[in-house]
Amino acid sequence: MQYLSLEPFVPSGAEFNKSKELFIALGFPVRWDMEDYVGFGDDGFRFILQRYHHDEFAQNFMLSVRVDDIDAFQEMVLNKKLVEKFGIRVGTIIQQPYGRELNIIDIAGVCWHFVQ
Repeated sequence: MQYLSLEPFVPSGAEFNKSKELFIALGFPVRWDMEDYVGFGDDGFRFILQRYHHDEFAQNFMLSVRVDDIDAFQEMVLNKKLVEKFGIRVGTIIQQPYGRELNIIDIAGVCWHFVQ
């Protein structure tokens, strides 16, 4: 038996469509779109945005995403004014033992660790 993929279901928070727009703006490709679920990703990664709102769950859910250039990623987020448009929180790039990391708290409260 071989594992082929891992696709977490990510809660959208109260504003499903706005969350969907955020992930599109972050550059995640849409694979498929249903009424209450959107599949994002490509062959290297995948996740499913689920219409689900539960603050305590979302605020304790974290994902780590590898990127090839964390500085360019941060610049893209800031240039697109995603903080102002979506009300997300963006940290500063910090050095961790596993790489350089930028944390983003999305609309639902999920913490995304973008790591180079």
